Amino acid sequence: MNVILFDTDRENLFPLSFTRPISDFRVGILTIKEKWELYYKSVSVKTEEYLAEKFPCITKKENLWINSSILPSQDLVTEINSLRKGEILKKGDLIIAVNNHKFDTSRLNEIECNSIYNRINDLWDIFSLNSEEIKTDFEKITKGRKSQKLGELSIKIGDYPLFIEKGAKIVSSFINCTNGPVYIGKDAEVMEGCFIRGPFAMSNNSVLKIMARIYEGTTLGPYCKVGGEVNNSVFFGYSSKSHEGYLGNSVIGEWCNLGADTNNSNLKNNYTEVKIWNYKTERFKKTGLQFCGLIMADHSKSGINTMFNTGTVVGVSANVFGSGFPRNIVPSFSWGGASGFTTYKSNKVFEVAEEVMKRRNIVFSDIDKAILNKVFELTSKYRNY
Repeated sequence: MNVILFDTDRENLFPLSFTRPISDFRVGILTIKEKWELYYKSVSVKTEEYLAEKFPCITKKENLWINSSILPSQDLVTEINSLRKGEILKKGDLIIAVNNHKFDTSRLNEIECNSIYNRINDLWDIFSLNSEEIKTDFEKITKGRKSQKLGELSIKIGDYPLFIEKGAKIVSSFINCTNGPVYIGKDAEVMEGCFIRGPFAMSNNSVLKIMARIYEGTTLGPYCKVGGEVNNSVFFGYSSKSHEGYLGNSVIGEWCNLGADTNNSNLKNNYTEVKIWNYKTERFKKTGLQFCGLIMADHSKSGINTMFNTGTVVGVSANVFGSGFPRNIVPSFSWGGASGFTTYKSNKVFEVAEEVMKRRNIVFSDIDKAILNKVFELTSKYRNY
């Protein structure tokens, strides 16, 4: 069956969904799309037109449309596979899957879903669900496979497994698998003196710097460099926090860099519920959480000693620096900090993006430029400077 993951309610997941389909979010070890690819051979995405060239939709005579915010479970996949042509699987008002040659939900037979599954409803679900999803992904991608041996002078404790892919290096580090598994991706490196508590995952070619302290529920996507103290946070990929500083209950997009001694607060001084900015309602939304840190979208940066307040949302291609706490909503293409912001011009953004991506042997393409130009246009109303 040809599967197409369709986006819904994208505004609710801005700014992370400004530059990618929801199915490209990383939760656990894998992206949502990669999770569905464990069950189906052909998986593509249906998203906004300005993203479609980079993330194309492949349609065939028979198509199975699946809500891209939903994370697969075996029971759910079984239910979806039982759909006949012309049937739609729903949970209340939520469309989960449609078996139809085109995405048309009218005049279809409705089937009520009985499966238990996880879903990315809000931005904070990414780190809130991360420990559980690491365990689920770990079991699927390591089943029947043999791990590489743990490196010299390293120690592993706990009953959950440690899996090390080919080419990965772990030297003189302490890995605690008491509460969950630890996954070390291909050609990744854990430098000397690191302390890791599972569930934890790092993807291919990522690096943990010397003496990093990593708490449970943390994921590093591919080609990340991370040091300092990190707790229950997700790096989508190609981003760095190479030096000291604390990051907790946070999500960092791609091509971001947190300067030395960048810190975020994840707990309010009065211990009350954290609210974060919501682009859909254009107001602050309750998270239901006591711990909620930083959401940072693609291509954004922070200078040395930057401090982010609890529940801060930083848009695409922002450059934040200076003393004091910047406000807890930083619009895309902003340049500045607590003392004020100006517009970060797109031509300057492109120069930095091209240089940063070249360091990973990736071309900053005309498609990438077109996406950022569209985001610049979409977010202009938030920059009144």
